[in-house]
Amino acid sequence: MKPFFIGNLEVKLPIIQGGMGVGISLSGLASAVANEGGIGVISCAGIGWVHKGKGDFIQNSILGLKKEIRLAREKTKGIIGVNIMVALSNFADMARTAIEEEVDVIFSGAGLPFDLPSFKTPESNTKLVPIVSSARAASVICEKWNAKYNYLPDAIVVEGPKAGGHLGFKKEQLSDDAFSLERIIPEVVAIAKRYKDIKDIPVIAAGGISSGEDIYRFIEIGASGVQMGTIFVTTNECDASENFKQVYVSAQEEDILIIKSPVGMPGRAINGEFIKRVEAGLEVPKNCPVHCIKTCDYSKSPYCIMKALYNASRGNMKKGYAFAGINAHLANRICSVKDVISALKQEFAEAHSCLSPE
Repeated sequence: MKPFFIGNLEVKLPIIQGGMGVGISLSGLASAVANEGGIGVISCAGIGWVHKGKGDFIQNSILGLKKEIRLAREKTKGIIGVNIMVALSNFADMARTAIEEEVDVIFSGAGLPFDLPSFKTPESNTKLVPIVSSARAASVICEKWNAKYNYLPDAIVVEGPKAGGHLGFKKEQLSDDAFSLERIIPEVVAIAKRYKDIKDIPVIAAGGISSGEDIYRFIEIGASGVQMGTIFVTTNECDASENFKQVYVSAQEEDILIIKSPVGMPGRAINGEFIKRVEAGLEVPKNCPVHCIKTCDYSKSPYCIMKALYNASRGNMKKGYAFAGINAHLANRICSVKDVISALKQEFAEAHSCLSPE
């Protein structure tokens, strides 16, 4: 696997660990991936639930993110990023905090982060990377950032329909080959090349990537690297509870399904007791404790998604569920991040040997 650059940052291993909330990817997992040469990513989603202090959710979120970034820095000299969903009501606070803490990269999706460059300070070296699901979205972001801020993305993550969690597609598009990651990557690479005289914008493939052979395939069609989330859940270093990890280990292919999220998007998750209760109308929220998602109206929601994801990450699967990529059922044991990376490297080398035109 060849390294690539995001601005002046050399990513020695072309693997970005996906940001997974609530409390799935924090400093533990992020630092472990960074130590292997990839980019470790801390998720901001619901971090104020994870770090409940004396303040309110907003204050706890800011303090919690600072703590996780600093803990990660203590454990690694590698590249640390944060994932900030545009849909978060405290998006601006999280962006400002990440930049103040001099995090290496901000990844931002679940909406188009049109104003993300506005939070950059003149002295900031933090790289800004939008997450998109189409070439059109990539083009619009590049145009708007360039026109308004004289700034272009430092990289672009392209998340396809096989990803876990919230998906930037309509339900009927998820199985349509016209929207496959294999189709979208070359289209976004073409968008990035429009700006090659101004800036090198690497494109990162994401969604359903679960093997070294997958990595090889996407690099062959133009990606500089890949983002992988699900494969890192079943690691010792993942910040989720053991109960949460065992849900992945026990999952069968038929357990992975598309649900309708309270935030108005389809999502891919592992079926379980809580989802069945939601379908039966038994999980109605009584109030909205923190209004963490801009688009969520608790009076019309079947349940509080942030609370459900937090409960699951702590191991209470009766009151929550696990988001997961389409290949989550391939997990069969808990191992170390180092073991996962080693297996991916071996699979990549085998794919290169077998599939390389040379």
